[in-house]
Amino acid sequence: MPKKQKDPCQKQACAIQMCLQANKYMESMCEDVIRDMRRCCETAAGNSVCCSGFKDSKPGEENKSNT
Repeated sequence: MPKKQKDPCQKQACAIQMCLQANKYMESMCEDVIRDMRRCCETAAGNSVCCSGFKDSKPGEENKSNT
């Protein structure tokens, strides 16, 4: 069986979810982690499931990722 590769931007995606939950989903409180996610997606978009749709969606939308 091929080894499942960890998503390169999963850490950032999880950080966004934790930040939003901790700040009652106020995106303005999480701009730095959202910026980190965008930066990661710019470099790893083709290899990241977390980035699929991230640019199209609003940063506050629920992200369905396996943690």
